[in-house]
Amino acid sequence: MATLALAISPGPDNIFVMTQSIARGKKYGLATVAGLMTGCLVHTSLLAFGVSALIKANDALFTAIKVFGALYLVYLAYKVFKSDDQIHLTTQKTTGSSLLGLYKIGFTMNVLNPKVTIFFLAFFPGFLFSDTLNTVVQFYILGFLFIVVSSFIFGSIAVLAGSISGYITRNTKAGPFLKWMQIVVFLSIAIYLLLSDK
Repeated sequence: MATLALAISPGPDNIFVMTQSIARGKKYGLATVAGLMTGCLVHTSLLAFGVSALIKANDALFTAIKVFGALYLVYLAYKVFKSDDQIHLTTQKTTGSSLLGLYKIGFTMNVLNPKVTIFFLAFFPGFLFSDTLNTVVQFYILGFLFIVVSSFIFGSIAVLAGSISGYITRNTKAGPFLKWMQIVVFLSIAIYLLLSDK
């Protein structure tokens, strides 16, 4: 229930999934979701083996990861800026617009966001449920539960947003609008990341 409430709450990740689904179609939104959720596996592993505690204790490391993640998002915004205004749901072959490309973007965005690691560190320990089961195993169980619930919510967003993408792409004014909407989303997430603290 806690994960469900968090996943439904508007945030950078589900807004990004929504914009990709509207701009390119639901399968591209689902590819983004898959990347984001795979990134959660990395954060779960970091938490399970104690690396996230090092990030929390080391301000310089936290800042370095945060800045690197923000720069990556600015780079993605630049790539969108340099692209044309046309929306091609099935014919675009560039890295950023392919299914694999969006999977990689979702994965990289998630992994390079240190706030996710810190969030897992703050969130998961409160839900440990056994005094006898290995803590690493418990963290992975909690991680998979988080991924399953979040995948359902984010996937629903992708499908619902993607279902109206056909109507949007037939509107000649939609291309420039969605292009700049994606740029704003990327830059907003980057600023959010830079201004955030632990």
